[in-house]
Amino acid sequence: MSRDPPTAARVELAPERREARVAGDWTIRSLTASIGELRQGLALVPADAAWNLSALGRLDSFGATLLWRAWQGRWPERLELDPAHRAIIERIARSAERPIPAARGFGAADAFVTFGRVLIAFTGHLLDFAALLGRLGLDLVHLLRNPREWPLLEISANVFKVGVKAMPVTALVGFLIGVVLSYLSALQLKIFGADAFIVNILGLGIIRELGPVLVSVLVAGRSGSAMTAQLGVMRVTEEIDALAAMGVSRSLRLVLPKVIALTLAMPLLVLWTSSVALIGGWVSALVELDISFHFFITALPDAVPIANVYIGLTKGAVFGLLIALIACHFGLRVQPNTESLSSHTTASVVAAITVVILADAVFAIATRSIGIPG
Repeated sequence: MSRDPPTAARVELAPERREARVAGDWTIRSLTASIGELRQGLALVPADAAWNLSALGRLDSFGATLLWRAWQGRWPERLELDPAHRAIIERIARSAERPIPAARGFGAADAFVTFGRVLIAFTGHLLDFAALLGRLGLDLVHLLRNPREWPLLEISANVFKVGVKAMPVTALVGFLIGVVLSYLSALQLKIFGADAFIVNILGLGIIRELGPVLVSVLVAGRSGSAMTAQLGVMRVTEEIDALAAMGVSRSLRLVLPKVIALTLAMPLLVLWTSSVALIGGWVSALVELDISFHFFITALPDAVPIANVYIGLTKGAVFGLLIALIACHFGLRVQPNTESLSSHTTASVVAAITVVILADAVFAIATRSIGIPG
């Protein structure tokens, strides 16, 4: 059934300019093309003029709003209007009279509500994280009872991805950090004539602190985000649900190999990066202080006790475990939409780096009297 074409809307003033006649269809469809001319015509109507709307055709909320504004928000003293059209304009008048609520400032109640929401969200993360640890613990017990079910292929593939493929970028960053640290230290040591102590600064700083933390930050941004994104995409594409429907444990096949692989690969990456960083530090020390490689290697064991190497490797294993757990935790929490995938991947990296720094602070306090040369 076809609708009649809209009648052109118009406003006509009587010759004595005492009456304004409104005719045609005042709908958004008919007013779009001539809205500018109609506003000019409405502006020419005197404030005390009578309004004759008997010839008004169709009327919608857009046309009623246009008329109400032309009347400056009040009913004309002399108005001829159909009851159906009056009902539409009255609805517009009631909505215009409704006051707009003023913006309320951020008060103590809002702060309390915000704190409650953050606390509830944090509690939810803790409960899910504890559940993940519980599932992994049960998986380890199951594997110890059934050694043939160890996911060795998945573990080796993850070791290659998070360990071997990360060696070039960690070596580059480690070398540059060693050069920068050695250069800045050499500038100060020259002043006091303590050139030989460059070995102590580089050895203790890189092996004990910078090496593990630097590798952890790089791995959290590179491998941690990849783990979260992989599990998140599997959640979006419902692959995890398909595994559950087939009776395959998601924690045993997806989470546990990543956790074990990163825990094993991180100490090796720490050792690799620390070694390259020390080489970079020696290159800068050779240029700035003329320190030979033989002297650097000979003085290093005396300046840095072997306990610092063990501390660095232990940090690497613990940091790798934490990064993998956090990455898998956020990956499993992804909802089946792309917005959730991106936000959880970002949150995974931020949370992993934050937890690594907190864990490093705990290590610093717990090992403050270990490995420090007397």
